[in-house]
Amino acid sequence: MEKLGFDYLDLYLIHWPTNDWRGAWRALEELYEEGRVRAIGVSNFLPHHLNELLQICSIRPAVNQYEMHPYLQQPELRKLCQDNGIAVTAWSPIMKGRVLAVPELVAIGEKHGKSAVQVTLRWLLQLGVIAIPKSVNKDRIEANADLYDFELSEDDMATINALDQGERIGPHPDTFRG
Repeated sequence: MEKLGFDYLDLYLIHWPTNDWRGAWRALEELYEEGRVRAIGVSNFLPHHLNELLQICSIRPAVNQYEMHPYLQQPELRKLCQDNGIAVTAWSPIMKGRVLAVPELVAIGEKHGKSAVQVTLRWLLQLGVIAIPKSVNKDRIEANADLYDFELSEDDMATINALDQGERIGPHPDTFRG
């Protein structure tokens, strides 16, 4: 904390369920109990990791940040998180820009006067998922936030939900050894 120049952190996550993540979780709980961290959570935890964590933790994770986008929706994991009061944060929500080439997303966007990126981010918003799209471009960042003047219909949502292919962009949490 001293090196960072902060009295506390707002959120501290375990990035991958590798090595001794159980011991790391206990350390995060200590930091939380000491007031040095306001919230603790995990990243890339699948249902089996999360179920194990929920059995051993004294403090539930506030967040599970994992890969989620139209081609990798992980609905069981989202439901498990939501059922346990764990906020879901989607990383790589626009598939590194690949959503711009998904015909269904483009068509929905044309219907609403929005881009496929905006449609994807709105879909996540309507699912109750926090999205963290990456951009350093000011215009893209502003467009990514322009999501509140339209709503996707049930048919739009169903069309996007049907795109799930189980296709990862990043590594699989069970095989990642970072």
